[in-house]
Amino acid sequence: MSAPFPFSAIVGQDDMKMAMILTAIDPGLGGVLVFGDRGTGKSTAVRALAALLPPIEMVAGCPVNSHKVKDCPDWADIKDKSIVERPTPVVDLPLGVTEDRVTGALDIERALTQGEKAFEPGLLAKANRGYLYIDEVNLLEDHIVDLLLDVAQSGVNAVEREGLSIRHAARFVLVGSGNPEEGELRPQLLDRFGLSVEVRSPDTVAERVEVIRRRDAFEHNTSAFMRKWNGQNTRIRKAIIAAREALTKTATPDEVLEDCARLSLALGADGLRGELTLLKSARALAAYEKSQTVTRKHLRRVAPLALSHRLRRDPLDEAGSSTRVDRTVAETLG
Repeated sequence: MSAPFPFSAIVGQDDMKMAMILTAIDPGLGGVLVFGDRGTGKSTAVRALAALLPPIEMVAGCPVNSHKVKDCPDWADIKDKSIVERPTPVVDLPLGVTEDRVTGALDIERALTQGEKAFEPGLLAKANRGYLYIDEVNLLEDHIVDLLLDVAQSGVNAVEREGLSIRHAARFVLVGSGNPEEGELRPQLLDRFGLSVEVRSPDTVAERVEVIRRRDAFEHNTSAFMRKWNGQNTRIRKAIIAAREALTKTATPDEVLEDCARLSLALGADGLRGELTLLKSARALAAYEKSQTVTRKHLRRVAPLALSHRLRRDPLDEAGSSTRVDRTVAETLG
C-alpha cells in the first residue's frame, strides 16, 4: 500500500485541518463534515490524518479494538489477550454498502463448514475507537443513514437477525465528505456532525503552484518527501497527545458559557447541540494552543466550524453560512 500524503504538507485548507485536529483531541465532538469542490484534498486529508494520529492500545485478538480484556465482547472468544499498540483505525464506508457489511452478520463459512452459529463483525466493529470515513456522504442510502444515526446516538451496535443477538461498542468519529452540487445531506445526519467545513479550490497562482510542486515531489520520490515532512507531522502528533492530557485541566469561565449561548441565540441555531459543540471545540483549541483558559479568541476561531451547518435558512440573506457566522460573532462578541 502506498504511503498517504503527509498531513502537514497539505497546502492551505487551514479550517479543514484544524477541524480534524480538534476531533483527534476530543473525539466527543462528533466528527467532521467536509463539503466542497472536487479535487480540493478532502479525501487526502482524511487519509493523511490516519497516519498522523497516535496509536491506540488494544487487546491483540479483540475484533472491536477494546482497550481492556474485560471490555471484549463474549462472542469474540478471545484467544490472544496481550495488549498491543496499533494505528488508530480509519475505516472507509463505501457507497452501496449493505447493512450486513456495516453491522456484521452470521458467519456463513463457519455455519456451513463447522455447523456453528458465529458472528462476523462488520465495519462498525473495525471503526470502534477510531474513524469512520464516508466519501460522497450526501449520496448514502437512507436506510444506512438511519442505521448510522442510531449507532452514533447510542455508541452501541445491536444486531438481531438470523438467530443472532449481538451487541458491541461502536464509538467512532464520523468524517464525511461530499460535493454539494450532487445533493444535500439529510438534516438528521447533518446535525450529527460536530464540525462542518467548506473547502474551495485555491484562488491564487502561488498557492496552486505550491500544490502542484508538493504533489509532484511526493509522486516523484515518496520516501524523500515523507522524510522532509516527518518532523512537522511528529510535532502535530505530540501536540495532539499533550492537548488530550490538558483537556480536562483547561478552565472554562462562566462568561465563555454565556458567549456560547448568546451566539447560538443570535444565529437562531436549533437545539443546544451547537452550544455544546462550540464549547468543546473551543476547549480543544485552547488545549492545543497550550492555553490554560478558554477565551473569546478561541470561540471566534471555532464558531464557523461548530455553527455554520446549524443555521436556519434565510431566503433574504444571500451570504454563505460561514459569512453569517463571522458577521454574528463580530456583532455579538465585539
